[in-house]
Amino acid sequence: MDRPARLMSVLRPVRAGNAFEETVERLLQAIKLGVVPPGERLPPERELAVQLGISRVTLREAIRALQDAGYLDVRRGRYGGAFVTYRPPAPGAGDLRRVVADMGLEDLEDALTFRMAVECGAAQVLATRKLTREQREILCGRLEELNGAALQDYRRLDTAFHLSIAELTGSPLLAAACADARLRVSDLLNAIPMLQVNIEHAAAQHRAIVAAILAGDPEAARRAVAEHLDGTAALLRGFLS
Repeated sequence: MDRPARLMSVLRPVRAGNAFEETVERLLQAIKLGVVPPGERLPPERELAVQLGISRVTLREAIRALQDAGYLDVRRGRYGGAFVTYRPPAPGAGDLRRVVADMGLEDLEDALTFRMAVECGAAQVLATRKLTREQREILCGRLEELNGAALQDYRRLDTAFHLSIAELTGSPLLAAACADARLRVSDLLNAIPMLQVNIEHAAAQHRAIVAAILAGDPEAARRAVAEHLDGTAALLRGFLS
């Protein structure tokens, strides 16, 4: 799944009544999920305005707001554009508790339940499909990229791996739901220190997910995703205890 295809899942058309606010939300989602990585440029204004279904004036206002907030650097000229400057902060003592305090425990549990439902469902659906050679290569490629990720790129490539499962189902609604679910927990995940033992455990779980999907076993795919997400939830609760 190339970047333009992944952007389609995140940068969906906005509603006219809240065009500015929803444009900011869509762009922030693409930035925070790492769909457009740090240092890379957002699509050209003309393309982005068409994709979001808004005027270029509204788009420029949203980009200006994100530039003022430190998420984008807008450069003029032939090689200019809106470049992503946001990088998730390194986890610090008490960060997770602060995120949960801002979010609320009930909203945390709701976000984890929502993620469990949509990601398990996406894996089940994909496992029922007869994947093309290209789709199989995309899924395995995302897994390979994640397994070889440097520490600073791990969360971004982990997101890309999980979102690719929903995207490969061919359902824009399901892909959008999975992106939304991931965004709801992204600040929580970024606040957890990345320990090598956890990365190795997650790698084994990711391989099990891919194996079940490629084997065409929906129930095994669901179980593998559920086990993985249960582990992440347990890790969150462990750092909060």
